[in-house]
Amino acid sequence: MASASVPLLMDDDTVAFGEEEDDTREGSKLKHPFVTAFHLLFRVAAIVTYMFCGWFAKSFIASFVAVVLLLSMDFWTVKNITGRLMVGLRWWNYVDDEGKSHWVFESKKGIQQNRIHPSEARIFWLALILCPLLWSVFFFVALFGLKFKWLLLVCIAITLNGANLYGYVKCKMGNDKNITSATGDFFRRQVIQNVASMMARSPPTTNPNQPTNII
Repeated sequence: MASASVPLLMDDDTVAFGEEEDDTREGSKLKHPFVTAFHLLFRVAAIVTYMFCGWFAKSFIASFVAVVLLLSMDFWTVKNITGRLMVGLRWWNYVDDEGKSHWVFESKKGIQQNRIHPSEARIFWLALILCPLLWSVFFFVALFGLKFKWLLLVCIAITLNGANLYGYVKCKMGNDKNITSATGDFFRRQVIQNVASMMARSPPTTNPNQPTNII
């Protein structure tokens, strides 16, 4: 895997990342009120549906599908829309002509970053952090309550919420600490390779005539 910078949505992206028109002022109203609302809508709806679905539906499958749909809509909305408009960050992946997967973590720079509305940024990060924490609480409740069928649903929620949290933290930290995406990809490859080699390593033989190799 490698990192590169290409236009969002390839040729269909009519406004390049970082070139959106901004006129945000400190203390002004939210610049993107509907975007902010949808940033909260799907993830809050997923949590509320999970907590109270037993009151309105006795079918586990129906509740499972409803929560997963809300989680999926939340993942897509946060990844593709709210992060870009509310905090000037985006992360994404594409496969080049050679079949290599590229992960890209981007952030607005300089004066563009200063135009981010502070209230929208606070709402974005609070929702992005608190919701995975709440799903983690649900995980332990389901685990200790031996509700294993709900445990699977909670794991899906943690995975989707955690993926967005990791992606945007990576964008933010990469911008503040000047860490390139290529460095992150190299580290990720090294971890995967080390884990794979540990799993594939065969146990040592007991042949006395064979010299012992110390690694």
